[in-house]
Amino acid sequence: MKSITVKEAEYTAFRLEKEMLASNEPTPDFSTRFANILENCLAIPFQSFSGKSLYPSFLAKASILFYLMIKNHPFQNENKRIAMTTLFIFLHKNNKWLKVNVQELYNFIAWVASSPRYAKDETVKAIKKFLQAYIIDIKKGGI
Repeated sequence: MKSITVKEAEYTAFRLEKEMLASNEPTPDFSTRFANILENCLAIPFQSFSGKSLYPSFLAKASILFYLMIKNHPFQNENKRIAMTTLFIFLHKNNKWLKVNVQELYNFIAWVASSPRYAKDETVKAIKKFLQAYIIDIKKGGI
């Protein structure tokens, strides 16, 4: 299973966003991210304890990655958009994609962002269920 590096996050979150997406909000410079939060968000899905992965399945890793990128606010601005872009890169690197209505995806992202922190486990389970419903396998080289 392929992970996401900080360099990939930098490219997807900032260069691609600045070049490809129209946004009314300014994209802060990558160097303004909060120290070590992004690195932790990218590393936690791949952590293990006593030789066992804390997030053993692909869906578990994708779910916690998405949750952490939204809720831990590694950036000053645009955390939801960056979380979604990061999830897309993680999916694509692992030959997966989301086939979902744009409005439903937007509503789900907003729901995750507004979820209370005390409901983390339930929210991550809901993310996993959402992803499971909409993830499709892709062939290498195209969707």
